[in-house]
Amino acid sequence: MSFTYKQPKKTCNDKNCPFHGTLPVRGRVLDGVVASSKMDKTVVVDREFLQFSTKYVRYEKRRGHIPSHNPPCIDAKEGDRVRIAECRPISKTVSFVVVEKVEEK
Repeated sequence: MSFTYKQPKKTCNDKNCPFHGTLPVRGRVLDGVVASSKMDKTVVVDREFLQFSTKYVRYEKRRGHIPSHNPPCIDAKEGDRVRIAECRPISKTVSFVVVEKVEEK
């Protein structure tokens, strides 16, 4: 399953950019909403998913926060709906990178 991402209109010189740098993207691709963009080049993506409970034989809503690298050419803000892709570990907590904005706030 290969994904093709829209090339951003802006350019950047970030070495951890999947479009203008040398960061390879592989593994899981997830969608979510940017919950926080206070860190430098890093955003926290909030995603909701359903988890099956065998005890109650039904699904429950769960939420996960995923810290992701935010390249300057994409520059996602809080409230933006984004697509993130797995990459090699960039720091202790960051192993995902924002590859495109699905829709803006």
